[in-house]
Amino acid sequence: MENFEFFNPVKILFGKGQIAKLRGAVPAGARLLVTYGSGSIKRNGVYDQVMANLQGHTVSEFSGIEPNRAYETLMKAVEVVKRERIDFLLAVGGGSVLDGTKFIAAAARFEGEPWDILAKHAPVSAAVPLGAVLTLPATGSEMNFFAVISRAGTHEKFPFSSPLIFPKFSIIDPQVTFTLPARQVGNGIVDAFAHVLEQYLTYPANAPLQDRFAESILLTLIEEGPKTLAHPADYNSRANLCWCATMALNGLIGLGVPQDWTTHMIGHELTALRGLDHAQTLAVVFPAVLAERKQAKRAKLLQYAERVWGIHTGAEDEKIDQAIENTRAFFESVGVKTRLKDYGVAPEVVQLVSKRLAARGWTTLGERQDIGPKEVEAILSHSL
Repeated sequence: MENFEFFNPVKILFGKGQIAKLRGAVPAGARLLVTYGSGSIKRNGVYDQVMANLQGHTVSEFSGIEPNRAYETLMKAVEVVKRERIDFLLAVGGGSVLDGTKFIAAAARFEGEPWDILAKHAPVSAAVPLGAVLTLPATGSEMNFFAVISRAGTHEKFPFSSPLIFPKFSIIDPQVTFTLPARQVGNGIVDAFAHVLEQYLTYPANAPLQDRFAESILLTLIEEGPKTLAHPADYNSRANLCWCATMALNGLIGLGVPQDWTTHMIGHELTALRGLDHAQTLAVVFPAVLAERKQAKRAKLLQYAERVWGIHTGAEDEKIDQAIENTRAFFESVGVKTRLKDYGVAPEVVQLVSKRLAARGWTTLGERQDIGPKEVEAILSHSL
């Protein structure tokens, strides 16, 4: 294992009825802005629960944060924060709302053009504190300091991070996820699975505990993911899915080990260009990355094949190929297609994505920083 530091200050309130703890979690006297998406929280009762537990606070609302959280929309919320002198943000929703709220928090205190936080990696020196009520298990945004934001006008999608955007607390009540559409649940399963693979399928780093942590999340997702699709109101399976998604990207399994993230960088371009759901891009790109990079990832792919998929017989290449195929089949089994043609994306996107990444200087992707434009094109060619 390599040297590392770990800091995660997020307080997690997990389980049935935890929204009631908002009363004590939100700072007394705070001027709140509650952020949410299209309004599903009003149909499933979450909105009423939240508001009932915010009585006595000065509360404003901002709705309409999109699944691909647009910069243009979020800047409207920044105006509200400044106009209403908001000093605490409460994100109520899934990863899109949480990511968007993290950007609002940073942008509202930023001196200069907030787009620079994303496009130019401008440092964040202040942010409005925030909390979260999670309604969709997927991104792990409830327990990390990352966010990804799109700009509709330019078809761009960029990540940013800062310790200042850690939520002060996150409430995770699996019951509020029971009414999610199957598409969103399947997307969440794929999202969490891919987060783990980005930190696990690299090369050996003498980190057996981290490997076992990662494998336990993958095995749990394989076991519990289909259950929660088949039985949406099964509290136990949904709770396990929620916790897997949180643990997949809160920093723990990535400590002291190499990480990849090629799939995510390519996926962001597909979302920006063609509007695919984030998890759809991951399902398309990840098997293609593994197929193209199977020699570079050979040792970990063999470990993945044996420990996660139970493949113990056959030649090494056969084991690796079967593990990649099992990964693709798992994504398909939870309702997420794995080929660009499944989403009506034409082959010309291959070179377009490669050129866009190169234009931004992202020509050294991967755990070994050896994936450039030619390799990106080869990867996407596997996904057609």
